[in-house]
Order: sequence, then structure tokens, then C-alpha cells
Amino acid sequence: MSTTLPLFWHLSSANKKERLDASVKLISALEHFQSKFVPKESPESSEDEDEEVGKVAKSDGLDALNAQDVSYSIRRLIRGLASPRESSRLGFAVALTELLSRIDTVTCSQIVQLILESSKTQGSMTGQEERDVLFARLFGLTAVIQSGLLLRDSTLPSSSTVASDLASYKEVLAQLLALGEKKSWLRESAWWSIGLAVDALIASEVSWKDEAVDATFAAIYSEAKAWTPEKVALTLKLQAAYPSRDWKKLLAPTFKNPDLLSTGNLSTLARILKESDADEDQEADVPKSGSWKPQVHFVWDMLLDHVLPKAESARPAKGSFPEFFRIVVDESLFASTSSPERKYWGFQVFQKALPRVSADDMPMLFTKNFMRSWINHLSNSDRYLHKAARQVAADIQNVVKGNPRIGFSLILQLTGVNGSRQFDKLTKTKTVESILTSMDEEGIQSYIDYLLKQVDDEPSSETTDIQALNTRRAWVIEQLASLVRNGAIPKSDSWIQTILDWLAVHGLFIVTKKSEKSAILALRSVPTPVFSEELRKNCRERLLGCLAELTAQTTLVKEDNKATKAAGVASDGRFWVSRVLSTIDELEKDSKHVRPLSELDEEEAELRQKAHQILARLKDVPEGQREAAKGVELLLSSILLHQYCADDDDTDSEALENCIDGASRMFPAESKKSKKSRKSMGEDKGKEKELPAPIDVLVDTVIGFLEKGTAYMRAVANQVFSHLSSQVQESTIDLILTQLERRDPEELMADDDEDVEMDDDEEQEDEGEDDESSSSSSDDDEDEDEEEGDEEADLELRRKIEEALRVNGISAATGDSDSESEEDLMDDDQMLAIDEQLAAAFRARASVKGRRKDVDAQREATHFKNRVLDLIDVFVKKQPTSPLIIRLIFPLVELIVGTGMDEKQLADKATGILRNRIGKSKEVPVSVDKEDTAKTLDELHVLARKASTSDVLATLNQCSIYLSRVLLHHDAAEPVLKAYRDSLMDFVARKASRLNPPFIDDFVKRHPQSAWNLRDDLVKAPGEALNGFRQAQAFHFIHTLVNQLQALGDRQSEILAFMPKLRQAILDTLSNACSGESSLTPAHAKEILKLALVSVRQTKRFASSVDEASSIWEPSKWSDLSSQLASSDRLKSSVGLQAMCKQLIQLLQDSSTKATKRKAEEVAGDEEGAASGKKAKHKKARKEKSG
Repeated sequence: MSTTLPLFWHLSSANKKERLDASVKLISALEHFQSKFVPKESPESSEDEDEEVGKVAKSDGLDALNAQDVSYSIRRLIRGLASPRESSRLGFAVALTELLSRIDTVTCSQIVQLILESSKTQGSMTGQEERDVLFARLFGLTAVIQSGLLLRDSTLPSSSTVASDLASYKEVLAQLLALGEKKSWLRESAWWSIGLAVDALIASEVSWKDEAVDATFAAIYSEAKAWTPEKVALTLKLQAAYPSRDWKKLLAPTFKNPDLLSTGNLSTLARILKESDADEDQEADVPKSGSWKPQVHFVWDMLLDHVLPKAESARPAKGSFPEFFRIVVDESLFASTSSPERKYWGFQVFQKALPRVSADDMPMLFTKNFMRSWINHLSNSDRYLHKAARQVAADIQNVVKGNPRIGFSLILQLTGVNGSRQFDKLTKTKTVESILTSMDEEGIQSYIDYLLKQVDDEPSSETTDIQALNTRRAWVIEQLASLVRNGAIPKSDSWIQTILDWLAVHGLFIVTKKSEKSAILALRSVPTPVFSEELRKNCRERLLGCLAELTAQTTLVKEDNKATKAAGVASDGRFWVSRVLSTIDELEKDSKHVRPLSELDEEEAELRQKAHQILARLKDVPEGQREAAKGVELLLSSILLHQYCADDDDTDSEALENCIDGASRMFPAESKKSKKSRKSMGEDKGKEKELPAPIDVLVDTVIGFLEKGTAYMRAVANQVFSHLSSQVQESTIDLILTQLERRDPEELMADDDEDVEMDDDEEQEDEGEDDESSSSSSDDDEDEDEEEGDEEADLELRRKIEEALRVNGISAATGDSDSESEEDLMDDDQMLAIDEQLAAAFRARASVKGRRKDVDAQREATHFKNRVLDLIDVFVKKQPTSPLIIRLIFPLVELIVGTGMDEKQLADKATGILRNRIGKSKEVPVSVDKEDTAKTLDELHVLARKASTSDVLATLNQCSIYLSRVLLHHDAAEPVLKAYRDSLMDFVARKASRLNPPFIDDFVKRHPQSAWNLRDDLVKAPGEALNGFRQAQAFHFIHTLVNQLQALGDRQSEILAFMPKLRQAILDTLSNACSGESSLTPAHAKEILKLALVSVRQTKRFASSVDEASSIWEPSKWSDLSSQLASSDRLKSSVGLQAMCKQLIQLLQDSSTKATKRKAEEVAGDEEGAASGKKAKHKKARKEKSG
């Protein structure tokens, strides 16, 4: 007994592994005891046995054939099922089940009797005690079933008694049914155990099987009349096992059809599964379900196995799943009158069915009521089932990730009849978007085909709802554009080209006749009715938007067995803009099937022809100019496409002309030499000199793109400049920097007004009176727009005027009184009285209007400068070795220093370029103008000495380090030394200096070779310092330099010559501090003495002898300093200073002593060697004598 008792405690552990380990050990021990047990020959009790033992044996008979430990364990395990402690019920039930399955010395009736005896309920029990006892009975009977004891047909050892019989089976069945009837919250579990018994009965071969089956049918269908979900689950099992039974009689009158899953039975089945009684007149006899459980009933798994078997299952589907889901789930659990609890069950049933459904059967799940409930609960976080709805969305996304082919079918349902085209917007989720990102190329293509089919009106509809059709078409356009915009969707040239072609066709052309064989899919159907002008404009805008996204995206291009990343191109290396232009050219030639929306005039046609000629010429440029040619190609193509897509007001022929001019001069056409006079050739050269450089013309066009402010223009501008950056000249940089100059908003507005006036003058000269009338009408339109925008301000002005009149006794005219028509004349005094008030009101109105215009102009200027800074960033990134980078530094610094708080973003961006792009660049320009670079460095240092903030100073510091590196790389050290020498003196000697220690210290760290040339200035600096802090910082710079002496190379003599100067500077500074002439603090003095210690160690490394180091640092002077420190009123309290002086002296004396000792040892060694040599000679002589 002592070996098994400790194991029972661990059966109640909350840890599953610990419980299982205890079960294994207990069962193993009990099997060992049972194997050694020998039963008595006579099962009868002897007279002299204990009376109590006899009673127990007579009551259960376990001791007759079982070892004492086994009998005790069986009783203990059965009693333990009622324990409320932790997880004891689970642990004891598992151990009991395993024990009963291992031993063959007990009968089913014995164990059932023990279970029933130990789980009797009494009237005096509390509710918790009653629950524990009922659960003990349920777990005990389930253990009997799962162990196989219920249907065991073997006999006991040395006995003819059969382990189980029909009576025991009936008893177990009756007890489980009674449990389900007694407590509704036990019904599902009790019937689940009955289901286990039925499964075991069907698989068993006991002699009384038929009687047991009859008893089961009688108990379920004759005695229990009410239908519950549990009874439905058991019926599914029995119908599959015994199809020949009279099921029509058994299921009547509740079900009309003997097949439980037939369509006629589904409405009744739905009421039962919703846990409302199927037979209204018998409702009183049905045990209520009690409290609602969030877990869905186990019958649903069985139903889905029948109507929607899993793919790996060989079982054929039974019944109609669409009808089953529609009636039993959608119209029952998701009905409009259904409670949130039942809808929660419905969501769980949907989640169980989703992985089982194939792509073709997907519409069966997304039924009307389900979609309504799901969208409603998904769209608002305050909804009761919001979390459940989100979990459904997550499961849908996970299913698509596992099977991408099903994604298209899912999207059709979410955006179809029962869903919403704006599903993601409506539900505030990214469900459709995430499904698209998980789909493969084939699925995306299928989705595009589906969208394109939605463009035309359905042939079946008799009347066309134009508004609904336009809304659907607008949705299609938006979906096509979103496919391109979404970077997470796997891209393919084929479907991207399909979308771009479709947008180009419907945005720029009218399809007159369909072309079945055309490579452009948009021409294979004629939209009926035709697209509205608003939709065509939408197509053009989305086309430019898609190209903006594609221009910014990088693609892997494979060419000559090499893979490179390029932006704005397809996988074949062609620009997407060029591909769209090719499509437009092809469409313009196909007059049979399409016609353009607008006809070109001769001038525009000629310009476009020139542009196409240059584009053709760019294909044959040499390899060295290929990169710049790509930039020109992209720029020309983008301008052409923008002219196609832009409105008439936005078309800019001048930009195209300038681009053609710059491109033709940068890549001139090869022509045969014509005979020209020298004079004419000279004139041509003169004209060329007057013209701006081709790259300047092109970059000016790019800057014009940035002024437009559209995403398409910005994306193209950055990519074009990236390709053209290798051709940038000094004048180009000046052109870019000019855009960053700060201008007053009033000047900007004045320039705009001048431009408008000049344009008006030109129009008047060119076009006469007709244009005057049109321009005046356009001015009227602008005035109307301004009036609408300023309506609130006008109301305020009117209020002030009325107030001024009222104060002077004049009422405002309202038109309601006849007397108002009579003119009341005012005298001069009255007029003067209100004049000042009216003038003030008008001045206030004008100032408000002017301020708003100033703010708008300033904001636009800031945004534009931000885009210009993007160009500078691109240039520095692409051309890190360009000498033109030097020209960028000071203007950017001026931009940072000169911007106010309203342009902080601009200053931050410029700071990022200087610090991260230029300051951290590992490369330097290959050739620079040393004089200009030195001048820039000097200007930076002048600015640094007056820096307004520490951030600005940190930026200037990095720029200074970069310029110093450039000059030193090109052997121009003197300007660097001069700049830092002046800054050093400014820092230590000028009170108002804004320099900080890192400005000098970083230079010493980064360039110790150059900083070494400032050593004399560094040593002199402490003597000229204003205060103790700056003295200490000057010595800190020397400390940084001394730490890097090893990196200086072969400069031994210079180092040894420098050390006495350093020693004297330190001694003078500390002596002055002792005498009170300096404001040096003890902490500063300590740092200076640390420098002295480091310098002594460095001197010993470079000195040829210890005496030389000692002579340089003169220990006696440090002894005197120690005495001064001890007697100083300010420094004597800091005993550490005196200790450091003594340490320095000891350092010099130790080395001297060690050297003397080493020398003495060498001398002594020589003497000993000589003496031993003499002794050896004497011994040798004696030997020879004796011999």
C-alpha cells in the first residue's frame, strides 16, 4: 500500500504531464501487484475472518480475484471522481479507464454498482456537492464505456462469469439517459457518452448484440419522445449503421421523410438545432438547455461530415449542402430575429465549413443573411459579435494563404450580390486587399476578367439604370487601379499591361467597332452604353496614378545572364510609360475600330512627331550615354502622355518644346556634312553659346514637373533626374539651388500678377477682341470662385458695416419697409463720423484676405522646395564622387540656418542630406577646386562660431569634417589647419563663441595626422583660455591627440620635442590654479593630471632610454607641484591630485630604478662569468699537472 498511496496525490495536479506520469506509474505498479496475486481456492469467507472485511467482499466481490492494492485503487479512483479538488476528476477518470482496460478480474456490473453507490445524491447536499456527484457518475460510466468493459465478452479467471451482460448495458444506458433528463447542462455530455456506447456496440461481437440494439432503439425512440440535437446526432449514427430499420416510423411524426437530411426535413431540423422544440404541443416535456454555451454543439461536426465530407474522406456526400446551409444555418441561426448567441453559433458553423468547401462550391457559404450579419458586426467595433466577425475574416484570409486558387471565388462572394463592392471600405478592414495579396497570377487574371465583364450592362435587363451602371463602372476603374497600386500583390507584366491598355482605351478613345483578334483586350467589346465624360476623365487620372506607382517601383531585369534592379520598367527593361505610348500609337493608327476623343491641330501634331523621332533616335546612342538617354526617353514619353491625359487647361506645349530642344542638342542627329561658309558656321557657334546647356533645359523641365504637384509628375521627375544625374553641370546645380532661395510671399504674388498681366497683354495682341471677351469671362469665373470661398468673410464685413451705420443712427436696408425707399440725406458731419469706422472695416477685410493668400503661397513654396531637395538627395546618392557636391553644402546650410519654425520640415530634410548623405559618404569627389572648397570650409567655420542651436552646430561639424577629408585627400592641408586653428582660438579666447568641444575634438579623432600639425597651437591654447572650463577642454583636445600617437607613424623626434612643451603647459596651468590666478576646479585639475600620466607613458614608449624620459618630465618639478597642491586653499582638499603627482613621480623613478638594477645585474653577471672562467682554467691546469 505504501508504494501506491503517494501516486494518488499527483493525479489531481493541474499539470497535464504530471497527471499522465502519475497514471502511468500507478497502473504499472498495480499490474505488477496483480501479476503476483494468487486468488484463494474457495471464494467463500471463513468464519474467523474479520466481519468488516466480509461485508466489503460480499458487497462488491473485488477482493476475491484482485490483489489488495488493486481493489483499494479501484474503490479509491471511483470515490475520487467526486472530488472538487483542482483537476482530480480528469486524473482519476483517466487512471480508472486505463486500469479497467488492463485487468480482466472485474465485471461490468461490479464497477457500475460501485459507481452508482458512490454517486448517490442526498437531499442535504449543497448545489456544488450535487454537481460533483453527478459529474462523478457521468465520468465513471464514461470510463466503463471507454475501457471496453461495457461490451467485454470474456469470462473471469477460474470462473464462468461473463465480464459484461445485457442487463449491465441497459443499466448504463438508462443511467446516462436519466442524467441528461435530470440536468439540462449535463444532457449534451451524457448523450455524447451514449454515442460512445453505440459506437462500441456497433463494432462489438457480443452474443447479446441484437437485444442490446433493440434496447437502444426502444430507449431512444419509444421512451424519449422529444427531439433534441443530441438525439439527432445519435440518429445519424444509427441510420448509417442500421439503414434497414423502419426509419419512417421511428422518425414520425416529427420528420416526414425517413432520410433525416432530406430537404423536407431541414426546416424541422433547423428548429431542433436552434434548440427550440420541433413539436410545439410537446414543449413542456422538453428539458430546457439551461444557460447558453459559447461552444457549438458536437452534432454540427457530424452533420457536416454527412453533407460536406472532407476531401480525404471516402464517404459520399449525403443530402444537399446548399439547401442544408441555407435552411438550417442562414435562415435559422442568421435570421433577422435570431439572437446574438445563435448568430455566434452560426459564425462557428461557418468557420467549420469553410475549409471543407471547394472553390466551385464557395457561393453556398456566403448566403444573404450570413453576409448581412457578418458585414454589420464587422463594420462597427461596438457590435456585440465584432470579435467573432473579425475572426471569421482572419480565417478566410488564412484559407486563401493555404490555397491561393480559392481566393478569386472568395472575392466574388465578398463583392457580389450578397456582399458589397465597397466591402473593405464598408467593414473598415482590408479583407479583400489581403486576399488579393495571397492570390497567384492566375487568380489575379481571373479577377481582372471578372471586373471587365462588369463594365457592360446585363443583357437580361430591359431598362438600363444609367446611374447604377456608372457607379459600377467607377468601382471597376478603382479596383483595376488598386491592383496596380498595391505593392503587396504579386505583379505580372501581362495583367498590368491589360489594365493600362484598358484605361488608355476608355480614357482617350471611343470604341466604335469591336476587334475579336486584337491584342488589346479592351477592343474586344464595345461598351454599351458608352462611357460618360466623367468616367473617361476618371480613367485618365487612374492611368497617370498607376504609372506614378509603377515608375517608383523597382523590377528585376534580366539581361545577358545578369539581373539588375531598375525603376519604372517592365521585366523586359522598357519603361511602362513607353509601353502605354506604344499602345496609344497603335490605337491612333486603328481608325477602323476606335477614334480619338479630340483631334490635334497641326502644331501639336508636328511637335509630337518630332518627339517620336527623338525617341527613335535614343535607341541607338552609345553605351556611355545610355543612362542619360533613358532619362530623356522617360521625360519625353511622360510629357507626351501627360499631354494626352491632361485637360485642355493643363496642356503645356512649351514644356514639350523645351524638352525636344534639349534632347535634340544633347543627342544630335547624324547628318551628312553640308558645304557651309565659315561665316555661317561661326554664327551657329555663337548662337549655341548663347543657348543654355541641354542638361539645364531638361532639368528646368523636371523642376517644372515638381511645380505641378501631382504624384505622377513627382515620380517621373525623380526618376528622370536619377538617370540624368551623370550629365549635371555647374550651371545645373546653380539652377537647382536657385529654387531654394527664400523669397517673400508678396514677391511671389507680385510675380504671379506680372505673369498674368503679360499673358493678358500677349493674348490681346495676338487674338484681339474675341479673346478679350473670353478672358473677361474667365476672370468672372475666377471672381465667382473667390466669392464663394470668401462668403463667410463677406458676411463678417457686412456685419461690421451695419454696426457702424447703426452706431450713427442709420438702420441697414432690408427691403421690408416702404419708408426705406425714401432717400435720407446725411450732412457732412454725419458722413465724417462713419467714414473712419467704414475704413477700418474695409482695412480689416483686406488684411485677412492678404494674410490668407500669403500663408497659401508660403505653404506651396515650402512643398515645392521639399521636392527640389529630393532632387539634391538623388544627385548626392547617384554621384557621390562628383565635385559639384561641394557647391551644394553651403546653400543647404544657409537653408537650415535661414528657415523659421513654419519651414521646420524643410530644414530637417536638408539636415538629413548633409548629415546622412554627404557627411557619412565613404567616397570623396575625384577632383575639386581647392580654392573654392577651402573658402566653403572657412565660411562654415565662421557660421559655426555663431551657430544658433546645438543641432545646427552638429550639422556644421559633420560638413566641416567632410570638407576636411576632401581637402586632405587632395593634399591641401593648410586651409584645413588654418580653419581649425582659428576656431580653436575662438573657442578658448572669445567669450561669445558658440563652438562646443566636439567641434574640435571630432577633427582630432578623425584626422590625427593633420591635427598633429596643430600641436603647438593646442599647447598654447590653455594659456589664452578665458576660464578654467575652456582650459580643461583645450587639454582634453591634447589628450585625444596623445592617445593616437601610435597612429602618427615615424615621428619619434617630433613627439619627444613636443613633450617638454606639454609638461611646461601643464605645470604652469596647475601652478596658476594653486596660486589662485586661474579658476580651475579640482575635477578639471584631475583630468589634466590624467593627461600628464598618459603622456609620461607615451614618452617612455618613444624615448630611447629611461633617463631621457626622466629628463623630459623632470620629477623634481612634480614634487614641487605636489607641495603647491598641498598648500593651496582651493585644491588641498582634493587629496587625489597630490596622489596623482606622486604616482607620476613614482612612474619615472620606478623606470629609473629598474634600469639601474638591470644594469647592475648585467655587470654582476659579467663578473661572475669571468670568475667562473678563471676557476675552470685553474682546474684544467691542476689536472694536467697531476697527469
